[in-house]
Amino acid sequence: MIANLWRNRMAERGTTLPREAVAGLTTFMASAYLVVVIPRLLSGGGMDQGAATTATLIVMALGSLAMGLYANLPFIVGPGIGGAALLGITLTQVEHLPWPSALGIAMASGVLFTLLTITGARGWVMRLVPREIKLGLGASIGLFIALLGCRDAGMVSVNAKTNALSLGDFSQAGPQMALVGLGVAVALQARRVPGAILAGIIAAAGLGAMLGVTHAPATPLGLPPAMGPVLGHFDWAAVFTIKALPYLFAYFVAEFFSTMGTTLAVGAKAGLTDDDGNLPHIDRPFLVDALAATFGPMLGIPGGTALVESAAGASAGGRTGLVPITASLCYLASLLAIPLAMAIPKQATAPALILVGAGMMGSLRQLGGERLEETLPPVLMLLATLIANSFGTGIAVGLVSYVAVCLIGGRARRVSPGLLLLSLPLAYYLYTTVHR
Repeated sequence: MIANLWRNRMAERGTTLPREAVAGLTTFMASAYLVVVIPRLLSGGGMDQGAATTATLIVMALGSLAMGLYANLPFIVGPGIGGAALLGITLTQVEHLPWPSALGIAMASGVLFTLLTITGARGWVMRLVPREIKLGLGASIGLFIALLGCRDAGMVSVNAKTNALSLGDFSQAGPQMALVGLGVAVALQARRVPGAILAGIIAAAGLGAMLGVTHAPATPLGLPPAMGPVLGHFDWAAVFTIKALPYLFAYFVAEFFSTMGTTLAVGAKAGLTDDDGNLPHIDRPFLVDALAATFGPMLGIPGGTALVESAAGASAGGRTGLVPITASLCYLASLLAIPLAMAIPKQATAPALILVGAGMMGSLRQLGGERLEETLPPVLMLLATLIANSFGTGIAVGLVSYVAVCLIGGRARRVSPGLLLLSLPLAYYLYTTVHR
């Protein structure tokens, strides 16, 4: 009966089982680098890297399986680099929050996402946030991630006295590893080879082995580390502070619009959208994402969302939920190779951060118009993110400046009551940030 159901689904979408299986393997290869990068970022905030790696694979496996079985769409689900950087770097190292508190903020955002999905209030939120702020948000997170990758590789250093950025020492192993990894990844991406970023990480780690930076594990395969050090360790207390507000917004908006953008873009590539560019039954992938964003922090990592790497499977001909189901089985099998993933140093994962961050900054290409409210807030958001080393501050600056420019420039009609209400606590957050 189940076999007949999937045969009918594949027939309806003009695909076959071998094609779906290949697309699933392609998607897995394109997303496998996240298994290395996400736990590495989270460990920077004090989380146990082995436990975080296990949790990452479990969330990717369960989220992708749910997407395949319930939504029957070729999208994989997993934690994004932006959310991991927000937790492992900004909230823990910049804002000095304990990582369980940061997980609590991520979980609260997931709960909010779920409520809005169930009640159908997504449209109101989409209209509340100006297009310019959405585009600037993606670019700001991209800038933060790319800069983080450069710093991890030693390609950029920070002057302790002036806090100014400067070029690192490229005669050292770290920058050389990152450059080799970048070269390999870019060369393969240009040729649309699946797993290009993963190949770049492996190339950088291989050079690191020759330079004495990468050290092979004594046992490359084995049972996965226990999730105990991160499982269930979330704390809601920090959610109810003014400091949490921009980060709640960051998590929510990133999850919300990442899901919307990924499902529509990948759905179009797979030929699943209608004549108006809409994806039928889009409430299903939204619900899967919302639940993944809620339950991910319970397992010890930022919540999952539909990943843009799903496009690799769509390009390979994937059309049904068998794509994420195949990828899910690969994630489960990868639990036995966690020692290999943990042996890769941060210098080797830096190319992934740089490339992903640079790709996210491409959203700035969509900015248009000559009015200040269309150009100034996104630019100020980028500058604030760079100067404060915090995209929470960048988000607050972007939204507050948008409201201010509209009100001062006689464009008050562009500011909805909801946006004005949101800008007030964000303005107070900026005030406390400046005066602390």
